[in-house]
Amino acid sequence: MLRALGKACAVILLSGNCAFGQSDSIEPEAGTWKTWVITSGKDLRVPPPPDDSATELKQLRDLVAKNDAQTAAGITFWDAGSPGYRWIELVNNRLLGNQQIPNAHRVYTYMTMAIHDATIAAWESKYFYNRPRPSEADTMLPTALPTPRSPSYPSEHAAAAGAAAAVLSHFFPDEASSFQSMAEEAAQSRVLAGVQFPSDSSAGLELGRRVAEQVIARAKADGSDAVWTGTVPTGPCMWVGDKPGNATMPNWKPILLKTANEFRPPAPPDCASETVRAEADSVLQFERKFPTNYKAFYWQSPSGLFTDWYHYASKWMSEDKTDSNPPRAARAYALLATVHYDAFIASNDGKYAYWYLRPNMLDRSITPLFAVPGHPSYPSNHSTLSTARCEVLAYLFPGHAEFIRAVGKEAGDSRIWAGIHYEMDNTAGVALGKAVAGKFIERARTDGAD
Repeated sequence: MLRALGKACAVILLSGNCAFGQSDSIEPEAGTWKTWVITSGKDLRVPPPPDDSATELKQLRDLVAKNDAQTAAGITFWDAGSPGYRWIELVNNRLLGNQQIPNAHRVYTYMTMAIHDATIAAWESKYFYNRPRPSEADTMLPTALPTPRSPSYPSEHAAAAGAAAAVLSHFFPDEASSFQSMAEEAAQSRVLAGVQFPSDSSAGLELGRRVAEQVIARAKADGSDAVWTGTVPTGPCMWVGDKPGNATMPNWKPILLKTANEFRPPAPPDCASETVRAEADSVLQFERKFPTNYKAFYWQSPSGLFTDWYHYASKWMSEDKTDSNPPRAARAYALLATVHYDAFIASNDGKYAYWYLRPNMLDRSITPLFAVPGHPSYPSNHSTLSTARCEVLAYLFPGHAEFIRAVGKEAGDSRIWAGIHYEMDNTAGVALGKAVAGKFIERARTDGAD
C-alpha cells in the first residue's frame, strides 16, 4: 500500500500537485521573519521547481544506490549541527590554529548574516512551493538521514553553504575555489542522503550566492577599509602611543546602532583624582595567582575572544534541538555575531572620544601580565563585548542565563587581574554592553520569531 502511494505521489509530482504534507512542520512562518540585509525572503524567491520530478527520483535512486563509506562520512559531517554549523567551525578552527584573521568579527558577522538571510529566503520559497521531500514521493527510497519536517525546495543546506562560501571567498579570495567546492559538497550531501532532489540543491546554492552578493556589497561599504590619519592628543590623562589600534572603528557603519556614540559612556574622572589613584593602586596591589593568571591569558586568547562564544551557542542548540531548526539556529548565530560587531564599534567610540591612559601609564610601578593592547583604556573592550554577547545568549538560552552572565563578568574582571584596566573601565563597559545588547534583543523580540 505504501509503495503504491509513493508511486502515485511521484506521478502527481509531474503536474506539481503533490504537496509537502508532514504535520508539525518546522517554522512554516519563518519565511516572513525580518532579515538583516536583503529586503525580505519573498523578494529573493527562487523560480518554480522543475515539473520533471519523476526523472529526478530515478536519478536520486541511482545516486543513493552508489553510496559508500566515504559518502556516508561526508553526509554525517555536513549533517552535524544546523546548516551553518560547519561554516562557523571553519572560522573557529582557523583562529584556534593561530591563523591570523584581521577583524575576525567582521567575518563572523557578514557570514552569519548571509546564512541567516539565505535561510529565511529559502524558507519563504519552501512553503510557497510546498514541494514534498523525495521520500514522501517514493516511500521506498532509502535515506541516510531522518527526513526533515519541511518542504524540500530549495535546499536549506545548499542555501547556507552558497552564502557562506561566497562571503568567505570575499574575505579570502585566494581560497575561493576551495570554498566553492566545499559548498557544492555540503549541498550534494543532502542529495546523497536522499532527503533533497538535485534541483533543490542547485536552487539553494544559487539563492545563497544571490544573498551573499548583497551582504558583500554591504561589507564593502562599512568603512572598515579607512586608514587613520589623525594625531594622538597629548595631555596629563591621555593615552601614550603612536599607532592607536581600531582608531577608525568609530566611523564604521553599525548594524543596528543609529550612530557609534548612541550609548557613549560618560567622561572618565580626572586621572589625578583620588578615585582614579585608588583604582590604579588597586590594580598595583592585586595579588596575582595561577587561577587569575590563567583566566587572564584565556580571555586574551582566540578561545576567549571569539570561538568559545559560538561553542556555547552550538552546544546549547544541540541540547535543546534548535540545531534541527535551521531558521532559529541561523538567527542565534547572527544575533551573537552582529551584537559583537556593534558593541566593538561602540566601545572604540568611547575609547577615542576620551583617549584615556592605561593604569601602567599613570603608575609606572604597575607591571602588566602581558603586553598592553595598543589603544586607550576607557571603556574596556572585553567588558563591553563579553557583556553584549552574554546578554544575547541569556536571551536566546534563558536556562543558561546565570552561567553565561558569570562568564561575561569573568571576562571583564580578567583585564583588571592582568593589570591593563581600571575597575571604572570594566564598569563602563558592562553598562555599554548591556545597552547595545538591549537594542539587539529588542529587534529579536519583533523579528517574527518570538
